[in-house]
Amino acid sequence: MKARWLTLLTVILCCSACGAPSLRHKKEVNKLLAEGNFAAAEQKLEKSQSKQYTQRDALLFYLDTAVVLHDEYKAQESDMRFAWAQQRIEELFTQSVTAHVGQYLINDLTVPYTPAPYEQALTYYYRAMNFLDQGKLSGALVEANKAVFYLDNLRHSSRGGWRDDPFVQYFASLVFESAGKRDDARIARTRAFNAYQALTGQTEGSPFPSPGPLPGPQWGEVVLVHANGIIPLKVSQTIQVAWRDIFIWANTLQEGQTVDPSLENAIMAGVWGNSITLSYPGLQPQAYLIKSSEAVTEDGKVYPTQLVGDLAAAAQADLRDNMPTVLVRMALRAIAKRVAAVQTRHAVEQAADSQSTGELAGMVVSLVGALTEKADTRQWFTLPAQMRLTRFYVPAGQRNITLRFKDGFGNIVGEHTFENVPVLPGGRIYLHYRTAK
Repeated sequence: MKARWLTLLTVILCCSACGAPSLRHKKEVNKLLAEGNFAAAEQKLEKSQSKQYTQRDALLFYLDTAVVLHDEYKAQESDMRFAWAQQRIEELFTQSVTAHVGQYLINDLTVPYTPAPYEQALTYYYRAMNFLDQGKLSGALVEANKAVFYLDNLRHSSRGGWRDDPFVQYFASLVFESAGKRDDARIARTRAFNAYQALTGQTEGSPFPSPGPLPGPQWGEVVLVHANGIIPLKVSQTIQVAWRDIFIWANTLQEGQTVDPSLENAIMAGVWGNSITLSYPGLQPQAYLIKSSEAVTEDGKVYPTQLVGDLAAAAQADLRDNMPTVLVRMALRAIAKRVAAVQTRHAVEQAADSQSTGELAGMVVSLVGALTEKADTRQWFTLPAQMRLTRFYVPAGQRNITLRFKDGFGNIVGEHTFENVPVLPGGRIYLHYRTAK
């Protein structure tokens, strides 16, 4: 019997050691991204895999590294990571709900990381751009089709909150156009406008740039995506709740469950203490200098980028939409752990015929429960805060195009030049660049 208790305690303590990538780790990687040192950021992620990512979070590791490889223009290596990530997402979708029992007994970190809907939608964009970097339009077309299919299913699901992505829909429409799929492009473009209106509440105007008609047969189009900023980072926050309130809370915020009457009886029979401290995730905005950007062509023409994807807002919306579910699990876990402590105290009291021994046993179980209660701060943290985009025409040939960055006051604070961009007559080429400072 003693050996069983020791084994159980060891397992629980091991679970308590499991956690998300630390805030310090995230900020160290983001510092390298802000410096434009993508190679160093990639190396740091690779070296920290065993320390910062558990085996159940392999998907998160692949997402974090895949986007850095993309920003480093290692399209093939990036796509291999994204391909594995998408396969893993499909596997997680088919998992049994019973595999998530640990969420209600230990903490949310006991289950594999599952991307938020807006994160899953972005995997299709990144893979499409990786294929375009390699000159593989057919591969980009596959990802565009997967994107609109996923978002169509999401729109028709019973899920509330964030249900469509204007940026991913718009980018898919551009890929459809490049592939000559004009009907598909028109439908995706319409859905992009609808998603934009649903998210912002604006019924007039458009965030999507249009270059107008082609100036002539010897001109080509440039589509430039500027991934900017740092997405808000998830951090652990705490709240102190009275036991009486938490029981009411658990009964009010039901997640398809009800609290068993035996739990209520156990609590009323032996709960001591007036409150409990619970941990839950919050978002910490990250400051970045660059607020806007513009493309400058060789003839001096300037084409400002437009904000087409607000990933920071999507992260905030996702956390807000999921918070009731998170709070339900917190309340149910708190009750279950307190019941375990109460029942252990009574059982040991009777077995040892000692009140002090029973109280000590109850305190140990309570301590283990506190150690295992951790907020789930896992996220795809290498994403930018926003996606900016511009479209314009330039004469065919090898062209130099400069992307200039501006702060909130309109001052130019940096630039990047795409050299010898091969523009084909009547063609379209896609460029991308990442800033995080």
